[in-house]
Amino acid sequence: MTEARLVLEDGTIFRGRSFGAAGEKCGEVVFNTSMSGYQEIITDPSYKGQIVAMTYPLIGNYGVNKEDVESCRPFVEGFVVKEYSKIASNWRAEQSLGEYLAANDIVGIEGIDTRALTLHIRQAGAMKAVLSTVDLNHESLIVKARSSPGLEGVDLVKGVACAKPYEWNKQGKYKVAVLDCGIKLNTLRALEERNCRVIVMPADSSAAQILAVKPDGLLLSNGPGDPAAVSYVINTVKELLGKLPIFGICLGQQMLGLAMGGKTYKLKFGHHGGNHPVKDLKTGRVYITVQNHGFCVDESSLSKRDIEVTHINLNDHTLEGIRHRRWPIFSVQFHPEAGPGPHDANYLFDRFIGLLRPPKKKIGGKRYGKR
Repeated sequence: MTEARLVLEDGTIFRGRSFGAAGEKCGEVVFNTSMSGYQEIITDPSYKGQIVAMTYPLIGNYGVNKEDVESCRPFVEGFVVKEYSKIASNWRAEQSLGEYLAANDIVGIEGIDTRALTLHIRQAGAMKAVLSTVDLNHESLIVKARSSPGLEGVDLVKGVACAKPYEWNKQGKYKVAVLDCGIKLNTLRALEERNCRVIVMPADSSAAQILAVKPDGLLLSNGPGDPAAVSYVINTVKELLGKLPIFGICLGQQMLGLAMGGKTYKLKFGHHGGNHPVKDLKTGRVYITVQNHGFCVDESSLSKRDIEVTHINLNDHTLEGIRHRRWPIFSVQFHPEAGPGPHDANYLFDRFIGLLRPPKKKIGGKRYGKR
């Protein structure tokens, strides 16, 4: 293994050893508190534009396989660990993590103090960084980190969304359109398991194109980056409000919030991990959730007359869920398909299916079931 450097825009330098691909990548550096699931994290399109540091000290010990991916390929810009396990010991393992990163041109660094990095990010906030195995000059790397684009105001969705519509499966009682801003495969599986025929639409699809497939409901997917930068999705969602049931996940919640007149803001260091407590305000139950987002809907910007807050984060009391008081629309900021509980958030998919069932209330010329 060769030397590698992780350099932050504020001049903080971490020296380590390279594993995975050789090269150089810029991105916003964030930390993830999950103890396992590194393959799902690496292949989550929501991490486009970010260098991910794992807080758990030993990563790679169970290897990589073809079944646990969440998308067609990895999307992280770089991967940071305390100790990379040279031995992949699991009966399902097909290759090592290092081999997988190298095959997908992802730069990795090990041997740095990830506790120090995490504490620094918590205190100073997530920031732009560069990870390199080819340039070890600190002054040069600081300049590169500072001049990189970062996340704010950047449309990262166009780099992860599908290019044309496709059918995930052919049969189902309900037809669900999914607006792909970086969809995870397990979300599609969750819909299929609930008797849905799923049609995935590109992020730049118009409202007319979505309605043309005659869906019973629409799911707004997770995705990367700044929601305010993806104006074409916001405009599409505005046109669809009140015309069909809508369920938003993560970026999908932010898109709904903006479409309904709210505002979003950047969190200091974001929520990334598999152990975030979220309270359902209706039932009082607390769920352990998977999260991956750097932006959040500003609760105070939403109309209390039209929108009800349904979930809050118990760590920092940020907004985690909303529903419209008149239309069959709701969303959550966390990832219910990831299931760290493992079944804590399954009820949200069931709630969405409940909106697609035959009618009880008329909304926009159609009738929908219970919320």
